[in-house]
Amino acid sequence: MKKFEPHLPAVQETFRVPQPGQIPVIDAEYEPQAAHVPLAHYLWILRRHGWKIAGFVVGTVLATLIVSLRLTPIYESTTTIDIDRQMPTSVLGQEALQNVSNDADQFLATQVKLIQSDSVVRPVVEKYHLRDVEKDALEEAVDKSATSLEAPVILKNLKVTRPPNTYLLLISYRSPNRQLAADVANEIALSYLAHTYRIRYKATAGLSDFMEKQLEELRAQMEKSNQALANFERELNVINPEEKTNIVSARLLQLNEEYTKAQADRVKKEAAYNSMKDGTLAAAQVSTQGEALKKLTEDLNDAQQKFAEVKTHFGLNHPEYKKAETRVNEVESQIEATQRSIGQRIEIEYQQAVNRESMLENAVKDTKAEWDRLNSRSFEYQTLKREADSNKKLYEELVRKIKEAGINASFQNSSIRVADTARPGLKPVFPKTWLNVLLAFLFATFIGVGAAVLNDVLDNTIRDPDQVARLLNTDVIGSLPAVKDWRRRLSPISSANGSPSTAVVHVENEQALSNYEEAIRTLRNSILLTDFDRRLRSVLLTSASPSEGKSTVAAHLAATHASQHKRTLLIDGDLRRPSVHRLYQVPNTVGLSNVLMGEVPWLDAVLPMSHPKGLDILPAGPATRRASDLMGMGLAELIEEASREYDLVVLDAPPLLGFAEPLQMATAVDGVIVVARAGDTSRKALSTVIATLTRLRANLIGVVLNEVHKEVSAGYYYYYGHYSKYYDRKKD
Repeated sequence: MKKFEPHLPAVQETFRVPQPGQIPVIDAEYEPQAAHVPLAHYLWILRRHGWKIAGFVVGTVLATLIVSLRLTPIYESTTTIDIDRQMPTSVLGQEALQNVSNDADQFLATQVKLIQSDSVVRPVVEKYHLRDVEKDALEEAVDKSATSLEAPVILKNLKVTRPPNTYLLLISYRSPNRQLAADVANEIALSYLAHTYRIRYKATAGLSDFMEKQLEELRAQMEKSNQALANFERELNVINPEEKTNIVSARLLQLNEEYTKAQADRVKKEAAYNSMKDGTLAAAQVSTQGEALKKLTEDLNDAQQKFAEVKTHFGLNHPEYKKAETRVNEVESQIEATQRSIGQRIEIEYQQAVNRESMLENAVKDTKAEWDRLNSRSFEYQTLKREADSNKKLYEELVRKIKEAGINASFQNSSIRVADTARPGLKPVFPKTWLNVLLAFLFATFIGVGAAVLNDVLDNTIRDPDQVARLLNTDVIGSLPAVKDWRRRLSPISSANGSPSTAVVHVENEQALSNYEEAIRTLRNSILLTDFDRRLRSVLLTSASPSEGKSTVAAHLAATHASQHKRTLLIDGDLRRPSVHRLYQVPNTVGLSNVLMGEVPWLDAVLPMSHPKGLDILPAGPATRRASDLMGMGLAELIEEASREYDLVVLDAPPLLGFAEPLQMATAVDGVIVVARAGDTSRKALSTVIATLTRLRANLIGVVLNEVHKEVSAGYYYYYGHYSKYYDRKKD
């Protein structure tokens, strides 16, 4: 018999054909193709769980409303603190002119911590007896022990905030008592102001005490430096060494000038002296004493000239001659005497110049030594004087600071002030019923929808045809609606004697039965019209696991096909747990197991049905554990012979997973139909069945989805819902 080999999807497993009596081994599973989940599926999830979600949301909102109404209302009051950092922080001193640094965030954060500190909060707690009035307001031990009372006080209902980009601090306090909330907020603000004043006062007073202690040491140091300066002045015998240094410096400058002049004069006179040592008249004439010698020289020249004239006119004994001669001799004598006198004077002046130069040189050396000595001592004097002046100035400044600290300690000018006092609130800030209800509605809706979607995501079962086609890439050839009682879902079918079966009765819900019969007819047409080249003569119905309705589908399919005046054979191939004979109320003493063992011919074991006419049944026969062994003993020949006798052979097989015989049956028929139960069959199990049939190269016609209803399938809700409405209108 020629087998159909349609194009099948790729698989990712290796199947090994089992030996008789063995369970098939599947190394891997069918790999479904990933697909996009349509938006309509999520809408169907919301419709499916709509009442549950609505009930959860309503219950949550009502519970929230009841709890909010039963809660004690809490009131909040707020005191506004203004911090002006440009305001003077003291009365006197340089602090009044201090500049504001760019540390506003750090400064305000520090003030927030100060407001929440124990030193600020504890007086307020003790004043209003908050430990007794509001026992839950403090974060401390509940007992009244000394250790508990000494623990830091922390108010849970106190909140200190800062509005952005401002120098304001908001002190808020919450309490069931609106007046108490305002009083505590105002009192904390006042306690904070008092605490900042005490901090500044103690700091200023402590500074004053410290400076007074340092004052004694500074006074002793100042007296010591003044005494050292006075001793130095007595040692120098001057009142001001600086003035004396100036005088010596001026005298040294003058002596240097005189010494320079003396050197020049000595050089000049030494030159004249050296010239006079030659004894020449010219040297005497050019000296400083040469004026008189020049006159005598002129007189000598006149006398010699006159003597020369007299010699020409007079003789040696003439009185004029002797007078002229005597005049010449006398002038010459005067010249010689004058020359000697000039030489002596030049020598004396030279010696005087040498002596004066030597004296001035010694004076300059002595004055320079004195200036150097006085200058070195002047540095010591300046050091002592600066130290004395510094100590005196520091002492005077410290005395002034002490006086200012005393004044500032009494007159602290704080830059922190209360800008707006707290008043009792009109409406409670907690609980906000409308906000709680709104949040409860939103969160409940989110949780309900999320739970519904999560439940759908975690659901690993097959629910509707679209899901099978989308996830398993397999055609769904039929969807069968659910009826209330699977044991009574078949329409009345005649038994072997021709009378209606008493075990099969009408379903109470006539509409559900009509839907089911219509779905079976649709399934029959889908199967027979699958391939137009060759008509199917034999089909096998199996499932992944028991109790999925494959036997009922097979019986109904065979009955529907026979009702079309087609000869149909229904074979019960489940030799382990046969069920077809119970559905049709026929005996099961002789059946397929007897035929396969060769006890009877298969035609003798066939039971004809009178209603519908044309339907024959081959029961399973006595149950046996050798089912897998028997299937290999002539089943293929039986089906081939029956296909020649009947228009359609329907073979009801056991579940494929866990049993070996369905694998052999699948290779003996023209097509295989897998029945899956909506909302019950696992996707993994169904994918394994499809993978197994694909490895066997069996002709997988498709999947029949059984027990489809609106609780598990969006497609059923649409299609069969509309069909039911149409059925109701036709019925009316």
